[in-house]
Amino acid sequence: MVTLGDYVDRGPDSRAVIEHLLELRSRCRLVTLRGNHEVMMLRARDDRSFLPKWLTYGGAEALDSYGAATFADIPDAHWDFIESTVFYHEEEQDFFVHANVVPDLPLVQQPEKTLLWAHFGVPRPHVSGRRMLCGHTAQKSGRPLNYGHAVCLDTYAYGGGWLTCLDVATNACWQASQEGALRQEMLGPPKSLE
Repeated sequence: MVTLGDYVDRGPDSRAVIEHLLELRSRCRLVTLRGNHEVMMLRARDDRSFLPKWLTYGGAEALDSYGAATFADIPDAHWDFIESTVFYHEEEQDFFVHANVVPDLPLVQQPEKTLLWAHFGVPRPHVSGRRMLCGHTAQKSGRPLNYGHAVCLDTYAYGGGWLTCLDVATNACWQASQEGALRQEMLGPPKSLE
């Protein structure tokens, strides 16, 4: 299982999200990608001048979920989890990133800024020939955006949309809303690049 990042800040209970992922990691092979919100949290911890900015991007809610007055109140296991996240993951047919890639560069040469912050847009195929799976750019329609060679799975869960899971082997999608509604469907046909 591969998760695409942004475990903290966007929702009311960052602590519970990380606890759930730690528990899940004990039961299955779990790859956890680093999102821009984990980067902001780490930066705020290490550079207090960044703290006010992080607090406005959901950091206040993250700290509240821990009942934390300071970063020292966050369990070491949670810091270890955040620090263990990776910038990308490769499989035979697909690769996974939080945000996007420069299409002409191998994954090992990707700029961190692109992996974490670049919006999806209309991506060109990656030089590897593999399909890119990412999040970061909210699809307010509630449906993944599929270009065939690239799929954005951020379906606006933090804004009242859906949390999406994709079976990369079958292209089946499972989605859940904050209200507990569930739906399952196949990934839609690829959108034209034109």
